[in-house]
Amino acid sequence: MSAPTFIFSILLLLQLLFASLTSAADGSWQLLQKSIGISAMHMQLLRNDRVVMFDRTDFGPSNLSLPGGKCRNDPTDTALQVDCTAHSVEYDFFANKFRALTVQTDVWCSSGSIMADGNLVQTGGFNDGERRVRVFSPCRTCDWNEIPNGLAAKRWYATNHLLPDGRQIIVGGRGQFNYEFVPKNLVANKINLPFLSETNDKGVENNLYPFVFLNVDGNLFIFANNRAILFDYVNSKVVRTYPTIPGGEPRSYPSTGSAVLLPLKNLKSAAIQAEVLVCGGAPKGAYLNSLKGVFMKALDTCARITITDPNPQWVMETMPLARVMGDMILLPDGNVLLINGAGSGSAGWEQGRDPVLTPVLYRPDNGIGSRFESQNPTTIPRMYHSTAALLRDGRVLVGGSNPHAFYNFTGVLFPSELSLEAFSPAYLDAKFDNLRPKIIAPKSMSGIRYRKKYPIQVVIPGGEVDENSVSVTMFAPAFNTHSFSMNQRLLVLGNDKVTALGNSTYSVDATTPRSGNLAPSGFYLLFVVHQGIPSQGIWVRLW
Repeated sequence: MSAPTFIFSILLLLQLLFASLTSAADGSWQLLQKSIGISAMHMQLLRNDRVVMFDRTDFGPSNLSLPGGKCRNDPTDTALQVDCTAHSVEYDFFANKFRALTVQTDVWCSSGSIMADGNLVQTGGFNDGERRVRVFSPCRTCDWNEIPNGLAAKRWYATNHLLPDGRQIIVGGRGQFNYEFVPKNLVANKINLPFLSETNDKGVENNLYPFVFLNVDGNLFIFANNRAILFDYVNSKVVRTYPTIPGGEPRSYPSTGSAVLLPLKNLKSAAIQAEVLVCGGAPKGAYLNSLKGVFMKALDTCARITITDPNPQWVMETMPLARVMGDMILLPDGNVLLINGAGSGSAGWEQGRDPVLTPVLYRPDNGIGSRFESQNPTTIPRMYHSTAALLRDGRVLVGGSNPHAFYNFTGVLFPSELSLEAFSPAYLDAKFDNLRPKIIAPKSMSGIRYRKKYPIQVVIPGGEVDENSVSVTMFAPAFNTHSFSMNQRLLVLGNDKVTALGNSTYSVDATTPRSGNLAPSGFYLLFVVHQGIPSQGIWVRLW
């Protein structure tokens, strides 16, 4: 047994022991594909229940050939000018099958979001891809379409978010202290955002892939490094400056933490509360020390703030495990899953150590001190360049991990990982089947309007149902890369009324959000949750 393998085996045993000693070790793992031929560095669920994934064109040849003898000819590629292998796949998670896709330019460390029409619009990358806009339409035979010079600026390590007016905003990127929109304005300009230069640590950055969330008032919450602003992008004006996170430790790439906008509730209220949770990251000095082979312990804290509060303050919490390069996934029951990542080091080539194999569930409605629950661990390290995404059936798809400049499978601590796994939260356990709703109406892909009441028919086999135990939620699928899920959003519609129809069938009335500030127009997954157990989702289109 090689030294790297031995060290990892010891770490695995320790984490398995930790999980066995934890009072609530729930959830289960399934290996879906041993290899999809590429390492899933970027991931997006589409409305046809396919997941698009891609890594980078300059990793060298992948383990998946392009179909029909097709090759990509790119004289500017830094690794392989003629490449007959794929660097993107489409994965059908219900059939557990995948097919090769063709990207023409380098998508390394890029960004994206689903548009209102359901198309994935993906932007930027490296080298010849840095100003590209790429569009992927959900269909069984579709492939990538690319728009040269679709961006006003080079975008590498930027963040995208869908806006209420149907555009995407693209914020930041390496050396870009500005933002722009897609589709382009009539005058295609980049607009300065001084906050990004103010949060740039010289020689380290610590402000790439900023955490961007649409607030309930239509402004953008933008977090970079260790602090945040509320930004009026229409008038290019900072509306509010939030306090620095206590301790001042960085949370943005390469000191990579993660963040979510917590589920939005009480949507009929005149003043809707919005909260942001930022977890993990690496302490000051971690990036530069890791370049010297010194791997500092990751941060074990989360910071939570009510961004709509008149006097907002960060509230600190301690996680069961320190974590850098972790992902935070909103679940349909309103909880948050922390998954993937490392216990020490930082983001970057070969710069992370101590894989965190154990996911942690965060229950935002519990009191401080009782919100975290460690789950059952995986056996596969998911380090730098790992991804995760919620699926329609409630599982979380997990892939990626390639901390190397090329594909590297031997003689290294953490080989390039080409596999896909699924983590099933405890709510999918068969013991809850009698509580699990099944949506029978409306049909998937139904159109719904803002501020309208809709009946949702469900079957719940387990006897009489308490109206207070039923809630409707809507989830916006996210573009996931580098520990951040762009455009991720969960809205809790609750219920207006639950009516028993007989034969274990119920009609659940729910009212849709009142405006695009709460939920931009587009495709959402709609779930019915009963006693904390969600149904399988259905796709709806909000207009």
